[in-house]
Amino acid sequence: MAKILPVGVLLINAFIWGVSWWPLRELQTAGLHPLWSTVIMYCFAMAIVLVYKPSVWRALITHPQLWLLLLASGFTNVSFNWAVSIGDVVRVLILFYLMPAWVVLLAWLVLNERPNRFAYFRLVLAMTGVFIVLLPASSINLSSVLSQSLSFADVLAIFGGFTFALTQVLLKRMGDTPKEGRLFAMFAGGALLATLAGALGLAQGWVSALPEVSVYWLFVAALLSIAFMVGNAALQYAAPRLPANTTAVVMLTEIIFGSLSAVWLGAAMLDAKTLIGGSLIFVAAALATRQN
Repeated sequence: MAKILPVGVLLINAFIWGVSWWPLRELQTAGLHPLWSTVIMYCFAMAIVLVYKPSVWRALITHPQLWLLLLASGFTNVSFNWAVSIGDVVRVLILFYLMPAWVVLLAWLVLNERPNRFAYFRLVLAMTGVFIVLLPASSINLSSVLSQSLSFADVLAIFGGFTFALTQVLLKRMGDTPKEGRLFAMFAGGALLATLAGALGLAQGWVSALPEVSVYWLFVAALLSIAFMVGNAALQYAAPRLPANTTAVVMLTEIIFGSLSAVWLGAAMLDAKTLIGGSLIFVAAALATRQN
């Protein structure tokens, strides 16, 4: 019974991230590119943290390693938010949750945690799943996967999963840094990297300019920012109260929440190869919750 509340709270986190694609697309429909949505959301979150602890920004000076966390988290948010706004939501979520496979490699490089045979098996299983998801119906060779089937949203999803894995590894490595500093760095990363990417895209002509200020999109962006902060608070509450294995398994429900909502609202399609490849990635991610 003691675990029911933490699990329920953690499900709130998974639900928020799983269905975040919908308000992001609503904002895009209102003329707000997902990069600008990300800037607004994380500037709002940063402001809340600064009101709570005005000196928190000093952590970036006293703990310069937090800049690595800032960059990794920033790339994650930019990639994920952009990908779910323009791509097939189910496909994006599946490719993003290749993340546990990246952890195998990054933990070896950053934390010196050498993978064993079981970890290599998970990596191969996940990569096989990705290959199946991306496989064009007309061909079965690797060059076709890379040249015909890899969309921009796919690239964003895969890269976002990689940087999310890097974020997790860095959080473990930086456990001795102030909690508020890590939180601020992650929010600042989302705001800073989205601003830089938006400015570059605007100059190149592939990102639209900010639309006229609208009460509607400001309201939706503020609600989404609050939702992300609630999700983070839920994770902070639940994770210490549950075994790591349980936490990781519950977080995988984000794929279920996102997939069901996307199919229901017509933002994604399920075909046989997506289901098969996605199942392999899901199993690889679930196996990653076990001890190596």
